[in-house]
Amino acid sequence: MNDTIFALSSPAGGAIAVIRISGNEALETLTSVFSGDVKPRTVSHGKLLDGGETVDDIMAVYIPSPKTYTGEDMAELYTHGGAAVVSRALDLLQSKGLRPAEPGEFTRRAYINGKMDLAQAEAVMDVISASAERSAKAAVMQLEGSLSRELSRIEDILVDALSGIDAAIDYPDELEEDVFSGLPAALNEAALGISKLLEGAKHAAVLREGASIVILGRPNTGKSSLMNALIGHSRAIVTPVPGTTRDIIEEQTSFNGVPVRIADTAGLRETDDLVENIGIQRAKEAKENADLLLLAFDSAGEWSTEDESLLNETRGKERIAVLCKSDLEPKISENELRVLTGLEVCTVSSLTGEGIEELKGNILKKVAPSEESPLVTNKRHIALLKTAHESLESALLTNEPDCAATDIKTALDHIGQITGKTVDEKVLDRIFERFCVGK
Repeated sequence: MNDTIFALSSPAGGAIAVIRISGNEALETLTSVFSGDVKPRTVSHGKLLDGGETVDDIMAVYIPSPKTYTGEDMAELYTHGGAAVVSRALDLLQSKGLRPAEPGEFTRRAYINGKMDLAQAEAVMDVISASAERSAKAAVMQLEGSLSRELSRIEDILVDALSGIDAAIDYPDELEEDVFSGLPAALNEAALGISKLLEGAKHAAVLREGASIVILGRPNTGKSSLMNALIGHSRAIVTPVPGTTRDIIEEQTSFNGVPVRIADTAGLRETDDLVENIGIQRAKEAKENADLLLLAFDSAGEWSTEDESLLNETRGKERIAVLCKSDLEPKISENELRVLTGLEVCTVSSLTGEGIEELKGNILKKVAPSEESPLVTNKRHIALLKTAHESLESALLTNEPDCAATDIKTALDHIGQITGKTVDEKVLDRIFERFCVGK
């Protein structure tokens, strides 16, 4: 990567376009196309010149290595965002011998030059693609090294254990007893660290994909009104006619920065209506893949066999019982519903908004990860951590020093594939090809 690259780094069509340059020829190129005064780390005003012709009135900056994003000399041009101007500027840079950057190449150079490890590099794209505040916050934490620091701690434990085993094999009389008596504790500490990361990964997937929340209940319990109240606008049709909702209606929103996908479903009941039956079947299928079920019960109605069936059919799933229509004269109380269901109960009125914010808070308690610990959101990282954990479990079961050492080395190799210490070029190609050009 000795050549100098360039790319448009801002979205197309904006008022201002950012064109990024990285490599040894960044300064020479900038001074050849820019009429302004070029001083390190100082934004200057001038003309973008193609020979003697002015292409645009721009701002530009030169940033010398090593304190740059890529670790190389860099420059940035801030042109007007019109397609014709941007195209002309990019053509001008290519005519100067610069190469158009490949997807993710700026971040790949940052990784190669030691500005970040691979886990941090992958977090760059997660920040860009984050759909809600908490998603972005988790990605920024990883970009700042939260995951890398925890993995480094685990690596240190395993390296110490491995070096102890090697020394004990070489000097069995002096070291064997001390090393092997302390080995289980070290391996258990490392395995526990990985287990915590994997446990967090279950919730962290919510930040990447959004929590799937499905509203279930018999007809006319207030499911569609509940969905509208949760998302803050009218998405599902609401009528007093049972069976109004025939299909799954899904809407994406966020609660306190956590992305959620809420699905309203057909009311669950026995019916001869072919179309309604299809909707009921889809509702039953949706509950199988949900992260959380909101079971809607009508406070103004009597407890029914359909309510009992709903409770039985959803056993084993994460659930909250929602007592709807609190603005009407109640026939069933919150305490009575808690006894009948054995579940946490939230009483709400979709009409007045009573209880909706409390319900959102209880939903987040069920599906949202803690903000304190490093979160693993990347599926590649999760798979590697699982394999590393299996290797440590194997090491704990063996009485043979050589076998334990082999298992520890395998665990270290898989952790190294996350941070980039042991990853190969083909994996790097697959990782960075999903990046935007200019990142």
